[in-house]
Amino acid sequence: MPVIALTFDDGPNTVITPQVLDILEQESIRASFFLIAQNITPASAKVVRRAKAIGCEIENHTVTHPFMDRLSVEEIRKEVQECTDRIVGITGKPPKYFRPPFIAVSSAMYDNIDLTFICGMGCEDWVPAVTAEQRAERVLAAAEDGQIVLLHDMPGNQNTVEALKTIIPELKKRGYEFATVSELFEKKNVTPQRGWLYTNVLQKTSENRL
Repeated sequence: MPVIALTFDDGPNTVITPQVLDILEQESIRASFFLIAQNITPASAKVVRRAKAIGCEIENHTVTHPFMDRLSVEEIRKEVQECTDRIVGITGKPPKYFRPPFIAVSSAMYDNIDLTFICGMGCEDWVPAVTAEQRAERVLAAAEDGQIVLLHDMPGNQNTVEALKTIIPELKKRGYEFATVSELFEKKNVTPQRGWLYTNVLQKTSENRL
């Protein structure tokens, strides 16, 4: 059975993230959320707890979403550790995965971040002009077994919420199973390796070691 992982960047927030969770619950599937720590508030922390409660994974997307490849080693470590600390404070569980902001990477990042680097196949859903229909079409056209799909639950991103209403049912029709990133690696019997930037756990064409 083909397996795919939906992932969401740039949350949490109290409007779009809950709508995404509503759809996930309705469809009985789990996803992974890569958080920006500065977006965590008492209200949005409740949304994170809800995501964890329904089986979703909570992962690291830094504190301030900088270009990490331009930072010093100390700044790199601080961005990641502070985000991890905030996640642990809410969920009690440290993240396993890290998505570099802007997918900007460097040797210093690989050497100083002890998490598996995740990229993912995107559909430019951070661009307001890309319609919900276009987002769904792009995800469905590129879908394949072992893939990580990169989406955003950032404020105002209603088009991605609407796109999910097409993406998930259609992939189910095609026989896909949905998984968190951890489950995707497990189901495909792949051990994550340090120094790789994963878009599909079955392929190593996305290596970005510098």
